[in-house]
Amino acid sequence: MASRGAALQFNLADLFERVADAVPEREAAVCGTERRTYAELDERSTRLAHVLASRGAGPGAHVAMYMRNSIEHLEAMFSCYKLRAVPVNVNYRYVDDELEYVLADADAVGVVHDAGVRDRALRVGARCPEVRFVLDVDDASLAAELRSSSAARDLGPRSPDDHYVLYTGGTTGMPKGVLWRHEDIFFGAMGGGNPGGAPIKRPDDIAASVIGNPAQRLRPFLPRGDPGPAQFVSLALGPLMHASGQWSAIGTLLGGGKVVLYDRLHVDMEHVLDLVERERVNAMNLVGDASARPLLATLAEHRERWDTSSLRLLGSGGSILSGDAKEALMAGIPSVLAIVEGVGSSESPAQAVAVTTRTGVAAPSRSLTFTAKADTIVVDDDLRPLPRGSGAVGRLATRGRVPLGYYKDPDRSARTFVEIEGERWALPGDMATIDADGTVHLLGRGSLCINTGGEKVYPEEVEAVLKGHPAIADAVVVGAPDEQFGQRVVAIVAAVSGMPAPDLAELQQHCRAHLAGYKVPRAAHVVDAVMRTAAGKADYAWARAIATA
Repeated sequence: MASRGAALQFNLADLFERVADAVPEREAAVCGTERRTYAELDERSTRLAHVLASRGAGPGAHVAMYMRNSIEHLEAMFSCYKLRAVPVNVNYRYVDDELEYVLADADAVGVVHDAGVRDRALRVGARCPEVRFVLDVDDASLAAELRSSSAARDLGPRSPDDHYVLYTGGTTGMPKGVLWRHEDIFFGAMGGGNPGGAPIKRPDDIAASVIGNPAQRLRPFLPRGDPGPAQFVSLALGPLMHASGQWSAIGTLLGGGKVVLYDRLHVDMEHVLDLVERERVNAMNLVGDASARPLLATLAEHRERWDTSSLRLLGSGGSILSGDAKEALMAGIPSVLAIVEGVGSSESPAQAVAVTTRTGVAAPSRSLTFTAKADTIVVDDDLRPLPRGSGAVGRLATRGRVPLGYYKDPDRSARTFVEIEGERWALPGDMATIDADGTVHLLGRGSLCINTGGEKVYPEEVEAVLKGHPAIADAVVVGAPDEQFGQRVVAIVAAVSGMPAPDLAELQQHCRAHLAGYKVPRAAHVVDAVMRTAAGKADYAWARAIATA
């Protein structure tokens, strides 16, 4: 039980400890062959918190999480919350330059990593002066240290104002840390202790919620008289290094459910369906068509191989889930009661949702239509609210539980988190219209951002790398439609005069030395010259026409 005398707060560590005390023997997390009960996950996180404190981490300190999915990844995050330190998500696909940028930008005092990235973590950490420690969760010496470390919850009182940081590439160029309060992220993105229902009102209510309502996320969709499963079990195909995977995992744990972490580097839908059957998964979060189409193909190829009857709810975010894919998912998995999609981002809570049920399956279409939340509006360039039903295109804006801003970037914060009619709103960059009945028609996420399978690629970053090739005089990068991934990265390049233009394979090899794999162009077109405006800016409309011709 908690030993601190301070009152329980809407703080992620306080809430998790109360859940662990309420259901200590309930299974909390599964990854591959590893399993943890709530008591085990809590104790190991507490021991690791003491280890991190001995290395110099403390309240407010940023600690980079440079890991693939694992239970140790979850433990490392919660150990930071317990210390009032701030775990910082880092894409495990980042190469040296990208990792160094995030560590420096985040002012990280330490790096917690796994064996898969050990060499890079040590190499890059050594050249970052702020980094005091680099800790390998797979090192046998750490396992011994954890066994001798304290399991006492004597880490001091916490606050709902403690910081939660999520780094995102998004439409902001290089990755930027979005800064939230614990209380705001808990209610704004993690279900408020009762996913699918009314949020809890007091921190102490969380124990009763997880004991008395184990399947709360399914409640709105269960047929009358169906009690649902004894424990809610979720599987997210988005990894813990991304918002979708992290919010799903923490929200499930703070609701008393079981988190099934995907345990392989690349998504294999046969293995996904093995996990659904083995763990009796109730809800699975997809990354749009990038997940749905391979899933459907696998089901079609191996009919009757898996028992998917436990699967009742599908979620999707981060990429387009087209209407025909939703229709096929409903047909292919008869136990699924609903498909829930959300419009949101690291910079805001959900702005709009779309729920597809068996009585209202979406038509085969790529149009993105959602129902606006009560606190969502569309504003023009002067931040004036646009009337619903006007047909005018503007930016989606959401008020309420919104972030504090971007870490160390007041100018960008001022542009994204604004005051409208005396209230604070988040404008993450989604362009849309809203009908009179509240239907949101999403038109695009930022003007330039490429969304490929849920990963965000900022064109200028790829362009800079391409221009570093000795045979490339100029380059512009755009997204082209892709049936599976939503968009693919396409390069339009002009060669240095008198030199032959490199082929796609050479360009890809050059980019892989500097960029994560998902940012590498999948197609390239050679032109005599890149079209630019009088101000020297690339003509992206011209480039898109070439990329899609």
